[in-house]
Amino acid sequence: MVMFHDKINIMSKRKRHYKHKSFFFRHRILKYILLTILFLFIAVIAVIAIYEGRIYYHQSKIKAFYSTSGLPLKGPLGQVLRQEPLGVNVSNGKAYRILYRSQDANNQYTLSSGMVFIPSNSSYSSNRPVVAWAHGTLGLGDECAPSRTLNPVSSISWVNDMLAKGWVVTATDYAGFGTPGNNGYLVGGDEAHDVLNSVRAARNIKSADAGNKFVIWGHSQGGNSALFSASQVSSYAKELKLLGTVASAPAAELVPLLNEQNGTVADWVIGPLVGSSWPEANNKLNNQEIMTSTGLNNYKRIANQCILQSTLVGFIRQSMGLKFFEVNPINIPAWNEMATKQSAPILKPNQPLLIVDSKTDKVVLPNTTSLYIQDSCKQKANLDTLWLDNVAHQNIPKTSSSQVIQWIGNRFNNLPNQNTCSQPLPIPPVVN
Repeated sequence: MVMFHDKINIMSKRKRHYKHKSFFFRHRILKYILLTILFLFIAVIAVIAIYEGRIYYHQSKIKAFYSTSGLPLKGPLGQVLRQEPLGVNVSNGKAYRILYRSQDANNQYTLSSGMVFIPSNSSYSSNRPVVAWAHGTLGLGDECAPSRTLNPVSSISWVNDMLAKGWVVTATDYAGFGTPGNNGYLVGGDEAHDVLNSVRAARNIKSADAGNKFVIWGHSQGGNSALFSASQVSSYAKELKLLGTVASAPAAELVPLLNEQNGTVADWVIGPLVGSSWPEANNKLNNQEIMTSTGLNNYKRIANQCILQSTLVGFIRQSMGLKFFEVNPINIPAWNEMATKQSAPILKPNQPLLIVDSKTDKVVLPNTTSLYIQDSCKQKANLDTLWLDNVAHQNIPKTSSSQVIQWIGNRFNNLPNQNTCSQPLPIPPVVN
């Protein structure tokens, strides 16, 4: 009995001793979990800080190139005012950062930055064909402009395949994006002039040896730009000969697109960009008519974030139940009229066109693309289509690049375009 009581006393003492130990001593696994989380948090913060430091250093190093102070605003369109190596290696050619003269939709002079890729391939002894690339939505901050990013070729990896064929490639940033001034986001006339003047800029670089024959390829916002560019080339740049246009997931039908995306995360991503751009182009528009107080207080800051950051912010705000728009802009006559005006034009029957989209695109909804295709076919457009399965919006250009390059090659070889207007649409058009 004594021994039994001694054991009880020992166990009781140990229990009391254990109770006096710290919380983390008694929950060692939890301690290790929390320490791991803390370590990972510090590691993530360190990685972000290093990355932000690299961006800051890179932007400070190239900032002078994009300054337009002292440069003549008026002059020949497409004149290259500055040019320097892009600072990245491309296999099959050389890459340059350029600053060139353009115009907005009202033909007021602007200055735009961009890139020109010149092939080392000698397939063409002279008058190399040109591909003009029009990028999609990236945000409006200077550091988001393609030619200003740390790796400007990462989103257009297919450029090497084009250089291998001996094609010159231009890639406008759009005026006011990376350079001082207002950016005409989804203002068709502004962006069309920047695209067409980027081709002129390439022709003004002697070593490019660029001819007047070209094809336009644009994605998302750039798909809208490509269609506007194609519609204006005969009146705005008569010396250029457009052989075809590729519109990838084009933001073509803005009224139904904005209407269907209303109340979604897209409000927090596209809303600030449109709110920063459209009232500058149309003094009838007032952001106070459509935005919540939260939207009004934050839209300029969000617009200047790059697309990944603004999308993340959008998801967070949306999950918190915050609204960007107080009123659906499409329900306000002046905004509806602007969206209609900036929707893509239908191309003429003599203009070869390829429309590319994914059946599961969650950004530029495929039923709006179907509507544009349907309306184009009604007007006898020379239209080919490529529908992709289960491809995210941002991956459409890369996924379709081999087919697009083949299509462009057929245009440069003067082959007839395949018209698919007789084929049924895989996605029913939205009712506009």
